Amino acid sequence: MINHFTDLNCWKEAHNLVLLVYKLTSEFPEPEKFALTNQLRRAVVSITSNIAEGFARNSDKDKIHFYSMARGSLFEIESQLYIARDLHYIESSDFGVIQEKITLVSKLISGVIKSAPSK
Repeated sequence: MINHFTDLNCWKEAHNLVLLVYKLTSEFPEPEKFALTNQLRRAVVSITSNIAEGFARNSDKDKIHFYSMARGSLFEIESQLYIARDLHYIESSDFGVIQEKITLVSKLISGVIKSAPSK
């Protein structure tokens, strides 16, 4: 039974993604603290925040809007992680792990979007 946004699998997996991104970015070079690190952290937190806000909305249209915003932030993260990988801030193996998590979260968010009837 889903009574709270924390019961949603998409939120749970996105929360794990938040923790992973924070861990990875803690090892970025100091000059990136207010650039790529900050941007990645803001975007990844936005995913769980939008899932929570979508869950709280009454209309299906609003729910879909916020879940879609979460999915958009997810792809923003992926794009930024390509930059981090190419600048050698993260290892290719770590990139692969996080990319798998992004794919999972994307599928789960798509599932909640599809489950909300559009009107």
